[in-house]
Amino acid sequence: MHRMARLPVVAGIALCLAVPALGLAPTADELSLSRNWAAAKLQGSLGGAQQNAGLAIVDSVEPPFSFVYGGQSSTDLLKTWKVERSTRKLDKNRAQYTCTYTDPKTGLVVRCVAVEYSDYPTVEWTVYFKNAGSADTPILENIQALDIRLRQDTSTQDNEFVLYHNRGTPCSQRDYEPFETKLIPQTNKTIAAEGGRPTNSDLSYFNLRSGNQGIIIVVGWPGQWSAKFTRDEKTGLGITAGQELTHFKLLPGEEARTPLMVVQFWQGDRYRSQNIWRRWMLAYNVPRPGGKPLEPMTGGFDGYYFNDLLITEAGEKWWIDQYAKQGLTLDYWWIDAGWYVNSGTWMNTGTWKVDRTRFPGGIRDVTDYARSKGIKRSIVWFEPERATFPNWIHDNHPDWLLGPSTSWQLVDLGNPETRKWVTDHIDTMLREERIDAYRQDFNIDPLPMWRANDAPDRQGITENRHVCGYLAFWDELLRRHPNLMIDSCASGGRRNDLETLRRSVPLWRSDWAYDPVSMQCLTYGISLWMPYYGTGVGHASGSTCNTYTLRSDVAPFVLWAWDMRRTDIDFDLLRRWMRQWRNLAPNYLGDYYPLTSYSTEKDVWMAWQFNRPEEGEGVVQVFRRAESSYETARYKLRDLDTAANYVITELDAPSSKQVSGKELAENGLLVNMPVGPSAVVFTYKKNK
Repeated sequence: MHRMARLPVVAGIALCLAVPALGLAPTADELSLSRNWAAAKLQGSLGGAQQNAGLAIVDSVEPPFSFVYGGQSSTDLLKTWKVERSTRKLDKNRAQYTCTYTDPKTGLVVRCVAVEYSDYPTVEWTVYFKNAGSADTPILENIQALDIRLRQDTSTQDNEFVLYHNRGTPCSQRDYEPFETKLIPQTNKTIAAEGGRPTNSDLSYFNLRSGNQGIIIVVGWPGQWSAKFTRDEKTGLGITAGQELTHFKLLPGEEARTPLMVVQFWQGDRYRSQNIWRRWMLAYNVPRPGGKPLEPMTGGFDGYYFNDLLITEAGEKWWIDQYAKQGLTLDYWWIDAGWYVNSGTWMNTGTWKVDRTRFPGGIRDVTDYARSKGIKRSIVWFEPERATFPNWIHDNHPDWLLGPSTSWQLVDLGNPETRKWVTDHIDTMLREERIDAYRQDFNIDPLPMWRANDAPDRQGITENRHVCGYLAFWDELLRRHPNLMIDSCASGGRRNDLETLRRSVPLWRSDWAYDPVSMQCLTYGISLWMPYYGTGVGHASGSTCNTYTLRSDVAPFVLWAWDMRRTDIDFDLLRRWMRQWRNLAPNYLGDYYPLTSYSTEKDVWMAWQFNRPEEGEGVVQVFRRAESSYETARYKLRDLDTAANYVITELDAPSSKQVSGKELAENGLLVNMPVGPSAVVFTYKKNK
């Protein structure tokens, strides 16, 4: 048996994965940390919280946010303002705490609305600032939605702060790449959005570890956020996060808000903490259209094979026929850009009317036709926040647009009149054209237009209004259409902050698609944070329909985008993989464990495990890349019942075998791939 190439890729991760699983239910200690922290920071009661040792130490009742108002720090101001607190039960597992501070001089009301979860070690909050006075407020600036200090875990010597974070999706092979940054004494680390789209450059999701404890910190803000990690010379770490630029007065009656902040406490193994996060996401955040959890699904579309995406009704129906002819069963028919009236290119947006020349029966004729072929649901592309000249909005309401008319303009959702028109217009289209899922793209960096629209004493207010308007727009669509699924695209994954993902799912996780190695890397990184996502299979010119390609493009939602005009596609293989995928896909919503290190190199192996311990089953996927010279590897599986036996099935093998959970956990699963590139898939099920 050969050892793996690039030893650190396997051996380095194996050291981490050798830690015994603690189980995926939060421990009593973790829940206690969260409860005590919430009591101190949100209810102003230390109680026994000061007894907590280590990373999550609570030694004050100062709120977990800060700001400067009229040149004075909130640390000093809030002590002198009137304070009111209230608590209400949202459901059996969630309590909402509201803390309101009122400035008796100017009438500024600062309201922190927080939620504590009793079944997860999780606390979240948002802060609102409202001018309840009759005059403009003094300048409100440097608003930090999060402002806390931590100290190192004192229970272990290996206690230096380590920050785990990920690249965003700037459209590269390394989208969602994981990073590990040591925060040594007297160092600073700033991570921020770019261009006003929150995951354009970096994800706004962080996991901070010290010794055997950690805290997940997430910024929910579909705009320009910034997070700073400031290490002192001893054992402390300061963390701030919020909208990057705030320096504005509030007009009478006006309100602004901070990003949503979430903290989740953990102890023990970091990968266990990531899976508790995934479980919390599925339980409380991933949308449930019609009140039902999202299941793995497939979609099909024309693969962008129309000139400049100027799709037609006849063309869509022809493509639907080809999928039906080949027996490729689909859940959604996907209609992408170009269906609307434009001047000859899909990028000419702003006139959101169906082009009746190319779609004489409207989009509804296509969606009805798809249903007649067994495709029950439809998803249609929109981009309501970007307008190009000429367009209906420019001609009729230029006051609704931000930015110079000579280029792409931003439709101002911070304007209530604009937002009402956009909401009503899209609502009508969803109903009249029988659209089941709303796909919203966002191919523009809004930050320059937001900031150019701000006066010196109103910096950050246009962004704040737009973000609030964008979220209100989606909330109203979902209120009117309770069964609606929303797909957040934004140039492929550039707006995947938590506020967005509470209302939508990223069915197109990155514009960097189709290349097998890249797809493996994207799955590796995104799965740490986002349990539900999608990707496309087959569009790239010359894409080969083979097992390696198909197994590299795995996701809970798979979009089939093959050129159905080609005669070299192995449709027998496609049908077989689609059947296999449907059997495997429920596991992708289980717990996720990387089994190798992350790498884009062509001479390594990559592997991961998706596990559903409650069902006693899971899947292991292993990839040998093209230039690897090694044929065999062994991977220790995670969170198995070591007292039970498991039936292991390799999809390409004619038979199964029984292996003990103890053997799989301690010695590992043996994998052989004589040639590369290759991909093998193992399923396992507990023998009860």
